[in-house]
Amino acid sequence: MDFHDRERARRHEAARRVAEREPVRRENETVLRSEGVAAADSSERIAKRIHRLNRFYGDGGLLEPEAAGPAARLEKIINTVDYVGVRYLDAGVAAARAVGRVNIRDDRGRTLGFGTGSMVSPALLLTNHHVLPDAATAATSVIEFDYQDGVDGRPLAPVVHPLDPDRFFLADEELDFALVAVSASAAELAPFGFNRMIEAEGKAILGEFVTIVQHPRGDKKQVALRENRIVDIPELFLHYSADTEPGSSGSPVFNDQWEIVALHHASVPAPGRVEFGGVLNEGIRISRICRKVREAGLAGPRRALVEQLFAPGRAEGRAASLPAGPVTGVPSPSAGTAPAPASPQSSTLLSTPAPPAPVDGTVTISVPLEITVRFADGRTLAAATTAAGAGEAVTIDPDYTTRGGYDPAFLARPLPLPVLPPELARVASVELRYHHFSVIMHRQRRLALFTACNIDGKRARRPRRESDRWILDPRLPATEQTGEDVYRDNDLDRGHLVRRLDPAWGDSDAQVKAANDDTFHFTNCTPQHHEFNAGSTLWAGLEDYVLNNADNHDLAVSVLTGPVLAPDDDVYRGVQLPRQFWKVVAMAKQDGLSVTGYLLSQSSLIADLPTEESFSYGAYRTYQVPVRRIAELTGLGLDTHIQADPLERLETTPLPREVTGADDLVL
Repeated sequence: MDFHDRERARRHEAARRVAEREPVRRENETVLRSEGVAAADSSERIAKRIHRLNRFYGDGGLLEPEAAGPAARLEKIINTVDYVGVRYLDAGVAAARAVGRVNIRDDRGRTLGFGTGSMVSPALLLTNHHVLPDAATAATSVIEFDYQDGVDGRPLAPVVHPLDPDRFFLADEELDFALVAVSASAAELAPFGFNRMIEAEGKAILGEFVTIVQHPRGDKKQVALRENRIVDIPELFLHYSADTEPGSSGSPVFNDQWEIVALHHASVPAPGRVEFGGVLNEGIRISRICRKVREAGLAGPRRALVEQLFAPGRAEGRAASLPAGPVTGVPSPSAGTAPAPASPQSSTLLSTPAPPAPVDGTVTISVPLEITVRFADGRTLAAATTAAGAGEAVTIDPDYTTRGGYDPAFLARPLPLPVLPPELARVASVELRYHHFSVIMHRQRRLALFTACNIDGKRARRPRRESDRWILDPRLPATEQTGEDVYRDNDLDRGHLVRRLDPAWGDSDAQVKAANDDTFHFTNCTPQHHEFNAGSTLWAGLEDYVLNNADNHDLAVSVLTGPVLAPDDDVYRGVQLPRQFWKVVAMAKQDGLSVTGYLLSQSSLIADLPTEESFSYGAYRTYQVPVRRIAELTGLGLDTHIQADPLERLETTPLPREVTGADDLVL
């Protein structure tokens, strides 16, 4: 059963419950209209709600005296849909920051659907069971923060983190929830805060209004504000009117104090209910989810994460002394800590998120002009611009869902991505898709395991190279990429793996530029000594040689490229620098598919080729080698490619052959 089947099944179950509760709901609505919230719910639940509000607001004159009766006291706080205090908006901004889009992916990195999730502790994310039904699905899926527009109307740069079900995963099908750890450091997650799960009841009663922060249909983050009234409270669920769509599964449902009261999981038809637009929504009561988590009986590190999940926070204490702020894990300025930095809201040129503010109240961003601003009260502001006279510099579309990535069916015969053995699969990233190419990262080495690119010679263009601007890919933690620090003030160049011209093809200048600019992600480069990167080896133009000097039936090639990540590579600034690089080039010929392998190295590093040369970056040469040899060097599964290697058909074992021109190629 896939995601969409699970979602349909949940809607069917919710529709059955909504239908069964129709008489109760009608009675609730009648009482709400005629007598108000104080008369609609049970005295026990109303008492718990008043107690909860007292704990939240304290005794600062916000509640009427006890003698005023429950009706006056509740109406004082719950009020009507038309008026709320301005702190509601301030608190909502921070609460919404912890909400992100769940990208449900398979083991090849293909997106199968979208949900919504919220951080509910410094490490744990809450969403629906039907979004993440098992640890295997969670292991290949990611959470994407800041997929939204900024205050200037421009898209923010999304921040993507993998999930870590090995560290923590707990799911329940009946209550349709999943709790999973996020694979990121505390510093990386701190800017987003968290919305604590509160075990105590009394967070909502009949007639109250709720707010839902969501990614409807996987779109940018949106908010269904307060025009959503609770009309029924079965034992395990809340029923409320709200504007939600598929993709909203896993959205937190908040009361006016920005406490999570339910986990949204289904929108169902309510025939004849015009006041609800013919639709009602169902969420799982958060207190029931808390109870289930407590009953799980986890031990060891998982138990420690559960204890952290339920650790007392601001929501459990008196909040009247705090300035406007949500019931979240984001520190308040009055608590003696620096406030969590706001999400960056600059132009699309800012493609990496602002880091958490250091304790001195400064923040620095390089894009490539570096700007640091510090206010007297410790608040920070980050801005970015391009260097003067940069011309039409590299710009990156922050909506990564538009990238198709590598197409295995690009040539006449399907050529899948290399198969990863278990030891590499454990350290590999999901497939990072760009325009016409994909990258799989080695998360520990912080470099690409390989890249895969389709080249269409018939539609290729050669855009002029403007000012380079390399960026980190926001879909991966910065700690799993090699960024600018390694290249600063030395002779190392940022060496493209996928050449910038290789994916630069399409039917319009805009398509070509987008693909060209995508090659300037740090995920697509490795540190290369300047003498090598600027040298005269054939490597840089190898694809052109194949396109222009062979019987290439479609003028199309698919290219795999990567470094040889040897365990004894030299370490520089915390990164092991590869000494060898490889390519596997596939093309469609008149008589079938031809796949050839190439290695860029010193002669002394090539097996079976005796030499006395010592290590020198200037000694790099290009060799054609059997594809089988590249599979052995890298550990990648290249069986489909090996079968089409012309060197496999030779009667004798082929030796590496140096390539200095087209006549040296065996295609």
